[in-house]
Amino acid sequence: MKKGKKTMTKKRTVAAAALIVLLISSCARLPAPGTSPRLAAPDGGWVARTLKKMTIEEKIGQMVACRFAGSFRNADSAYLRELDDLVAKSGIGGLILFGGEVYETAELTNAFQKLARVPLLMASDFERGTGNQVTGATLFPPLMSLGAAGSEELAYGMGRVTALEGRAMGIHMAYAPVVDVNINPDNPIINTRAVGADPGLVSRIANAFIRGAQDNGMIATAKHFPGHGDTSQDSHSLLPTIEAGLERLEKVELVPFKAAVDAGVRAVMTAHLSVPALDPTPGLPATLSAPILTGVLRQKLGFRGLIVSDALEMAGVTNAFSTEEASLRAVLAGVDQLLLPPEPAKVIAYLAGAVRDGRISLQRIDESVRRILETKAALGLHRDRFVRIEELSRKIAPRPFLEQALKTFESSTTLVKNEGGALPLAAAGGKIAVLSLSSDLGDYFAGRAFVTAMRKRFPDAAAFYADGDTGQEALDKAFTEASAAGGGTVLFALFSKVSAGKGSVDLEPKHVDLIRKFAALENGPAVVVVSFGSPYFLRHFPETDAYVCMYRNTPETQDIAARALTGEMDVAGKLPVSIPGLYPVGHGIVLKKRIP
Repeated sequence: MKKGKKTMTKKRTVAAAALIVLLISSCARLPAPGTSPRLAAPDGGWVARTLKKMTIEEKIGQMVACRFAGSFRNADSAYLRELDDLVAKSGIGGLILFGGEVYETAELTNAFQKLARVPLLMASDFERGTGNQVTGATLFPPLMSLGAAGSEELAYGMGRVTALEGRAMGIHMAYAPVVDVNINPDNPIINTRAVGADPGLVSRIANAFIRGAQDNGMIATAKHFPGHGDTSQDSHSLLPTIEAGLERLEKVELVPFKAAVDAGVRAVMTAHLSVPALDPTPGLPATLSAPILTGVLRQKLGFRGLIVSDALEMAGVTNAFSTEEASLRAVLAGVDQLLLPPEPAKVIAYLAGAVRDGRISLQRIDESVRRILETKAALGLHRDRFVRIEELSRKIAPRPFLEQALKTFESSTTLVKNEGGALPLAAAGGKIAVLSLSSDLGDYFAGRAFVTAMRKRFPDAAAFYADGDTGQEALDKAFTEASAAGGGTVLFALFSKVSAGKGSVDLEPKHVDLIRKFAALENGPAVVVVSFGSPYFLRHFPETDAYVCMYRNTPETQDIAARALTGEMDVAGKLPVSIPGLYPVGHGIVLKKRIP
């Protein structure tokens, strides 16, 4: 019996040891929390074998990417059936996430990957982190906030968190960072999406984001080549023209792109812009221009990565070209992947016909498909294309990621003007009125979180709300009641979104007039303005007492603004753009935290 017990014990010990080894080896195959696969040298053998097996249609399919939403749909919905056909039958090479939830996004990326013969390249517009598109993921401020903070460490951290969360949900590529140099205060579509107006600052911050993303397994995309920062028009609605000469382009617009290429960025997105200094062809978008994409980007800047178009559904292209013609011209110009072409199956058939009748060579198609396959191999998708749903609760929005984002929001807060020591607001005493003014229709309560935060500190604060549709009578009433604050303070919270097709990010003129009326009062209240959007608003009312830039409207920025106004935190951000005629790039007043 004793000998039998010994033998049994020994067997159990061996079995336990084997189980431990098995568990360890199994865990080794799973990415640890907070880590992600590194980008690697592509598997040339897999790329060559895959390319060799493809038909012309399958090759062209790899060059097309379509949209999907990470939200619940019944498996039998027409929406999912259409996407399933594009993946399984048309063989598209990629999908682009436009909004969704964490678990639904991951479930769908796995489902689509299962259907695809060749792994899909999944991408999304993660300009403000994964939270920019996925509810519940970590949300960062826009890149102009990074410019205001001036911190490469924060920019790297933002890129890292974006990569780790994105890869956990099955997204491999961020259409970020924006490296446009925003030198036009009236730019309606770039504005706070850009780092700033100084090419050196843009390069430094953007490259840190690129390193953070690519060091942690996500393809970064520098956009919008050759530079969308000097226009007052939106390429979603029409074709803007950049009138600058070659010398200015080389000193401003092209600088961050050259820096990004030198830093090893893996992808560049084109712009739907006419740039006569680089290609004088009338009405030709850069997306369709061989002199710009092949001549400047490939040959002059030496870029060897993936060129992706901006969305081919945008009016900057569709106003002058059919989808088929635009797609053919884009590929001839040097584009590797066509994003969001209307009727993608028709585009694939059209381009296949163009190869067969000699309008485009098979060699040109193979060049792009090889780059796409190399990108997928560098991501390791040929070995494992699926994500592990059970890990999402640990990998998405953990406390360290949220703290990283909060620090980024806080560090960007910029005090531009503070006449007569209007800030910080006194801890007690004096009347406070808060006017939330949104220039967007239907956004009446845009400043609700700010009003709530201020009333926690000043319980008797009066509050007024208006949006772009609020009538003059209501604004006059707000003026009458708020001006009764006498020697107190009137706080203006200003909101105007950057959004496609809107045409402007400026303020509603009636709101500007209201602020000016308060500023003109003799012995009236101190006028403090907080911009939760464009920093350029101050041009309309330079006579105000204090001006603070937050660069974005989120619940976080509204709470941080209240803390900044009342001296509960250090304020040290610097303007990443100039406010014409008033303040230069780099201006900012340091306001130290009030000691209790």
